[in-house]
Amino acid sequence: MTAKQALLFCSLSSISVIGIWGVVDAESLVSIASSIVDQYFRSRGWFLMLTVSGMLLFCFALAFSRYGEIRLGTDDDRPEFSTPSWIAMLFAAGMGVGLLFWAVAEPLIHFEFARNFVIEPAAAERALVTTIFHWGIHAWAIYGTTALVIAYFAFRRGTPMLVSAPITYLFPRERWARGLGWMSDFMAIVAIAIGVGGSIAMGVFQVADGIDVLVGGTGPGAMLVGAVFVAMVAFYLPALMIDLGSGMSKLSNLAMLIAIALVVFVVIFGPTQFLLNSVLGSFGQYLTDVVPRGLQTFTFFGDEVAQSFADWTLTYMVWWIAWGPFVGVFVARISRGRTIREFVFGVLIGPTLFSVIWFGVFGGIGLYETIQGAGELAAMAATNAERATFALLERMPFSTVTTLATIVAAFLFIVTSVVSAAFVLGTFSTGGDPDPKPRIRLVWGVLLGVLGYAMILSGSMDAIKKLIALGALPFVFITVLLMVCFVRALGEETSE
Repeated sequence: MTAKQALLFCSLSSISVIGIWGVVDAESLVSIASSIVDQYFRSRGWFLMLTVSGMLLFCFALAFSRYGEIRLGTDDDRPEFSTPSWIAMLFAAGMGVGLLFWAVAEPLIHFEFARNFVIEPAAAERALVTTIFHWGIHAWAIYGTTALVIAYFAFRRGTPMLVSAPITYLFPRERWARGLGWMSDFMAIVAIAIGVGGSIAMGVFQVADGIDVLVGGTGPGAMLVGAVFVAMVAFYLPALMIDLGSGMSKLSNLAMLIAIALVVFVVIFGPTQFLLNSVLGSFGQYLTDVVPRGLQTFTFFGDEVAQSFADWTLTYMVWWIAWGPFVGVFVARISRGRTIREFVFGVLIGPTLFSVIWFGVFGGIGLYETIQGAGELAAMAATNAERATFALLERMPFSTVTTLATIVAAFLFIVTSVVSAAFVLGTFSTGGDPDPKPRIRLVWGVLLGVLGYAMILSGSMDAIKKLIALGALPFVFITVLLMVCFVRALGEETSE
């Protein structure tokens, strides 16, 4: 059996075992995942935050250095996409359904926790800044670092678009490099598969709750959740048999346009002045806190704060790492011809600004309702996060239209993510084949569906977060190695 065949066999087998285990006995899988992840966060949380902050500093150091002028490709290559289209595609690939799911719920959950320690105005401010930190520039530094390394080696050194490529390229005769490269690709596959499986579950919960709101229900039952899951799988599986290319891009862009329209709608029909102040104020506080917060581990704040930090901040960081190889390949593919400086500023700044606006608006209006009203949204966010966004829209004009638009956007985000992930997993598991065979893509699509169903059976977002974190933990160390390889390659280039 060749190394490529072994990678395909081992990756398919491992994901199959995890998926079947989750379907047969979700409770034991979640229990084991929680135990491992909690232990890692207690003992290595500092390393995770240091690594993520290091990626951020690494990206900006490259952008402001002499290496910033190096193109991701030959010196004559130029970008294929305009800058606005490029940034729109970046954001659609990197965030997707999570934006809709957590738009209102996450700031309210943080607010309810923070006001146990500080007065309400300070708690509201901290809630927005914490949420933006989770979805802001550190997340994009993770994506950007992975994508930058893959793009540089693929377009400038001619390697396959694999996580292992930098290692095997720089150490072509070393047996240990081949072994480590194989393991890197394997861990990337596991991280991607489990991360996308979690997003499938999140999307199914979101869409099912939206449909339940439209029909006037009090909560989606198992039958509705199952029907949404079946519809989603039935929609994306045929797409894996053909190369939709621009079709998938158009669907993703449509989802993004709907998300932008929702922001504009809420600003116009909501408390406009309050929301604009919310966006500006949270942005200013985020700029003040972003670097210190990246190195904060809340050592002296007691067990309750430490647990919240682990459940949210550390979990988010490994969540983005889980998606890093998948988003990295996509971002690399659309970034050929850009300089490293253009790449860093575009990938890190543009999407972060949108996150500030998105959560400043949706989180801001959620906090407005909680502080000025009866606090029903906050209570709902604590027990039914996926419904909070719809509950907010119900309080505004044209709620049927906006609810339906949110359902469509969530559905499209998940379908495009799964189709893209199946292609990337097919590429990784076949040793770099840029156009994996339809049957390989179909197998991965089925396995992603099985993983998604297993996470649906887990019954809660907390369980899903633990499972995603478990898949991503080993890849944390690979990201550090990728940065080392990149620095070495840049050193060789300047000496040529």
